[in-house]
Amino acid sequence: MSVLDAFKLTDKTAVVTGSGRGIGRGIALALAEAGANVVVSARRQDDIDAVAKEVEGLGQQALAIAADVTSSEDMDRLAQGAVDKFGTIDIWVNNAGGLPDGTPRYLTKTSEDKFAGQINLNLNAVWLGCVTAAQHMSENGGAIINISSRASHGPQIKNGPYGASKAAVNSLTSTFSVELAPKIRVNAVAPGPIVTDNFRDSMNIQDGEYEEKLRKMINIPLERYGEPEDIGAAVVYFASPASAWVTGQVLFVTGGL
Repeated sequence: MSVLDAFKLTDKTAVVTGSGRGIGRGIALALAEAGANVVVSARRQDDIDAVAKEVEGLGQQALAIAADVTSSEDMDRLAQGAVDKFGTIDIWVNNAGGLPDGTPRYLTKTSEDKFAGQINLNLNAVWLGCVTAAQHMSENGGAIINISSRASHGPQIKNGPYGASKAAVNSLTSTFSVELAPKIRVNAVAPGPIVTDNFRDSMNIQDGEYEEKLRKMINIPLERYGEPEDIGAAVVYFASPASAWVTGQVLFVTGGL
């Protein structure tokens, strides 16, 4: 197999949670460009319908299934829908997550219910997604990719609950990679600052000028914010035969942060 062929996902089936917009949409389209059929999932049907059309525009088959990643019933329905449509699941990307109400918080100023909500969205949902994916993958195995964050490493001023939940995702990834080996590989991608609608809302960015000032304050060595396509490319690597001897790893895609 040539190096370029090793990155192809021809005839593979991928499920991407939280893929109605932002990073998830970028991941879904990158997988489709690599040759995979994609099951697009998020809570809003109109968002995933639009992304599914984009996938089809790239020449791949698509299926849009609305689901809540914190619900075991919804996750089972999502997985079964993928299997019913395509016969199997080869790739599962646990992308859904973020700040439940778009508000960063200090650990010392976070209520118990807000902390539990953050853990449920960013950690419990990833655990549930990994278990569900493993149960529905064929005997040939597959690849599970969890979306972590640069915030999983080091102290996170005013974003402690989020950072803690993503650090736990890294631990889950490592342990699942051992439990599910050798047939299922489990890795994670940890994005740095990616300018999406959720990013702008959580950072209270109102215009491009403030966005540029914030970029300079963060001091990104590669001198730009990331794009969803940057994360999509990393996911394609972990999903493809190019990473056949890689599992249990967290790849930081951060512009050098």
